[in-house]
Amino acid sequence: MYEPIRTKSVHTMAAAPEVPHRSREEELDIRLAGQLTALLTVTDELHARATRAAGGTPDDPAAAAPDGAALAAAAERIAEQVARLSGGHYPLRAEPSDDSSPSRTEALQRRAHTLAGNALAVATSRGDAAAMALTAERMEAHAAPLRDRDLATA
Repeated sequence: MYEPIRTKSVHTMAAAPEVPHRSREEELDIRLAGQLTALLTVTDELHARATRAAGGTPDDPAAAAPDGAALAAAAERIAEQVARLSGGHYPLRAEPSDDSSPSRTEALQRRAHTLAGNALAVATSRGDAAAMALTAERMEAHAAPLRDRDLATA
């Protein structure tokens, strides 16, 4: 009544051994490294803005950005985590943009907070205590300026 199937099943073809498969841990490593690299790019951008805001006069407390050194240290810690996850390969660092508008700085703070949250979720899923601590710290650091701005406008 029915003609017999003469071709191989798509299910047996999908299970072919020549297709490389990664473990769940490897996939989480890749995802976490990607999230941290994106966070590093935004952190570098914020650091460049803080350095420009300082105006080259570190003796003037009004002109100095208080978080410039903290952002530089955070960027290095993030880069070390990416290198650890990527087999010792440090990430490429992007050149910061020249846009210095305050709305751009606020958008970068929000983006950094979101990226840190995403990285925290992946680090938690992976069970990586060092990455969890770093990303939770970065979430708090990027949320503080946003809270301060919201309180100032209220």
